Amino acid sequence: MLIEVTGDRFGLQGKDVDCPKCNAAMKERTVDTLHGKVTIDECTGCKGLWFDKGEEEALKGDWMSEFVDRGDPEVGKSYNAVKEVKCPRCGEPMEAKNDPKQTHLEFEACAEHGMFMDAGEFTDFKHDTLMDRFRDLIAHVRRRSA
Repeated sequence: MLIEVTGDRFGLQGKDVDCPKCNAAMKERTVDTLHGKVTIDECTGCKGLWFDKGEEEALKGDWMSEFVDRGDPEVGKSYNAVKEVKCPRCGEPMEAKNDPKQTHLEFEACAEHGMFMDAGEFTDFKHDTLMDRFRDLIAHVRRRSA
């Protein structure tokens, strides 16, 4: 179950937090899981998701948690062109990373605070399929030829 909440998770005393990709406002979402509640942040524009450290893993194994990823994956892919992405918590540049199990999946991470996934990426992250293995192979070949 998804619940909208308000609060000051970012510790910015009422300052609006903007999406690191499209600069729209971020809105908190709390998900009831079998192991308790997890609060993430969803962009009101591009529908990307911010996960504080460990939240993505807490949701990955939870049944039906992919429903937090409500954005269009094609829109999410269009934001891969944005290269200078800053952490919404500290404002420092985030590093582009690939998931070690699904190397085709790229997201942005702040070593101190968490990670940002474009629309559709959390669903892909959650489900490791045969098609993902194929995408990994293609991504590997493209990186070698670049």
